[in-house]
Amino acid sequence: MKYLVILLLITFTNLCKASNIQNGADQIKELSAIIKNRKIALVANQTSLVGNTHLLDTLCSLGKKPVALFAPEHGFRGNADAGETVRDGKDVKTGTPIISLYGKNKKPSAANMANVDLVIFDIQDVGARFYTYISTLYYVMQACAENKKELIVLDRPNPCDYVDGPILKKEYKSFVGMLPIPVLHGCTMGELAGMINGEGWLGNNLKCNFSVIKIKGWKHGDPYSLPVKPSPNLPNDQSIALYASLCLFEATSVSVGRGTYFPFQVIGSPLLPKDKYPFSFTPKALEGFDKNPLHKNTECHGLDLRKTDTKTVNGFSLRYVLEMYNEFKKMNKIESFLTRPKWFDLLMGTNQVRLDMLKGKSEEEIRSVWIEDLNRYKEMRKKYILY
Repeated sequence: MKYLVILLLITFTNLCKASNIQNGADQIKELSAIIKNRKIALVANQTSLVGNTHLLDTLCSLGKKPVALFAPEHGFRGNADAGETVRDGKDVKTGTPIISLYGKNKKPSAANMANVDLVIFDIQDVGARFYTYISTLYYVMQACAENKKELIVLDRPNPCDYVDGPILKKEYKSFVGMLPIPVLHGCTMGELAGMINGEGWLGNNLKCNFSVIKIKGWKHGDPYSLPVKPSPNLPNDQSIALYASLCLFEATSVSVGRGTYFPFQVIGSPLLPKDKYPFSFTPKALEGFDKNPLHKNTECHGLDLRKTDTKTVNGFSLRYVLEMYNEFKKMNKIESFLTRPKWFDLLMGTNQVRLDMLKGKSEEEIRSVWIEDLNRYKEMRKKYILY
């Protein structure tokens, strides 16, 4: 009974903290004063809420309708599958033109920016380098700098607020890793914008004229539970907490539960032995989650991590991928496990992790290689922390 009371008190305290948080978008008066009568473009998705109302709808109700909407991966309303091409079109509710930033064109063109005075960026990140909303921020900043447009970042908390993992090496730069930062960067979008500008990462001596409407009532280390799914397959706090550790399986034959109602909370494969891994799940085509998941309609055996204490993971862990690798190794099916080695390296931002794994090294040995670089990043990061 005593432990139940303590748990309830902790939950109540966290809820109170969350209710006192004002995200950048919640400070609509300040934003309106900045917009004035200028023509605006909005980079947003389903996470761009003012209370329970979408930022676009809020701006329209104030007579500040954007001239254009820029849509990241998963689309403006957030219903496209991972990797699915997002097409240009019109917002169903307001009729505002939507320009895709996920597909052939990941960066706003000069023509896209010609009729815009101010760009507003409001997308919830989850703290992982390979979550592509960071790459969208990078390209939007670059486009603003090249076309001399102002940018406003409406900041939101980082729900997986850790600093860990290898630093991305430049030869592994891709849309799932644009910046030389660790897997878990420990920044908000506003802080990342400052880092991108301050470290000269836009290239060609470009600087983006940007400002941040800061979060009120939150600081690093505070918990934050997202009010809406940031993408189709991150449905809750547990999936977000495990995402950085489990995303590596996207380069393997092991399912992360896409096609279930608990993605990024389980792992499994039809090849794993049922006697050792009695937990099973069968991926299906699920609207709103994944329409064509790995191992569709095939029973998978593996691990159920829905009740795992994610604090033991500390944001990022190699324990799960090493366990699965070693299991496939025992079965002499390594090639069946690491099906996309190049993709694994892009997600990691280096080939060191994969090569060390193939050499049979432990997590501690693999981690030792990136400690120095990680410590340098932590020092650099201090210059850009806002909270």
